[in-house]
Amino acid sequence: MPRTTSIHRKTNETEVRVKLNLDGRGKSRISTGIRFFDHMLELVARHGGFDLQLAANGDLDVDQHHTVEDVGIALGEAVLKALGNKRGILRAGYFVMPMDESLAVGAIDLSGRPYCVVDLKIKVLRVGDLQTELIEDFFQGFAQAARANVHLRALYGRSSHHQVEAVFKAFARALRFAVARDKRLRGVLPSTKGLL
Repeated sequence: MPRTTSIHRKTNETEVRVKLNLDGRGKSRISTGIRFFDHMLELVARHGGFDLQLAANGDLDVDQHHTVEDVGIALGEAVLKALGNKRGILRAGYFVMPMDESLAVGAIDLSGRPYCVVDLKIKVLRVGDLQTELIEDFFQGFAQAARANVHLRALYGRSSHHQVEAVFKAFARALRFAVARDKRLRGVLPSTKGLL
């Protein structure tokens, strides 16, 4: 069965619409009003092998925070919903991602227990038009909504752009492994507890 879903999240501060196909070909159409953030989400789709349509309208005249965090929440909700009962998936994935002089690592466990650790060594307030402190808010929102462990670390790098890009690519590749189906364990829940 195809693992597709649509999410519509509306608050007094933002409205986010997501269409997600976990078994896609990396196609995306993204619009958040924050161009560098759009680019990072395009990377998530391409490197994750997901088809992703995402449109967000937020109170950017106030700040970027609500938009970035709510996009993370909506994307996490979409992943959780598309996974269904999680039977037959690998559940966990990790990836070490080089980006020229930068190196990042990402690890994800779709455990049902939300926890997020983001360790970035970004020394600038913005990369492109994205406030860098909000990168952690995006991943925190995703982890909470997807009920996942998400660990991301920029190990080193000179360019802030490259460090951020490496982190998003590592996240995407780790998530790609975590949601992948395991033919040998078709129909088996990847937990000895019997619950994810």
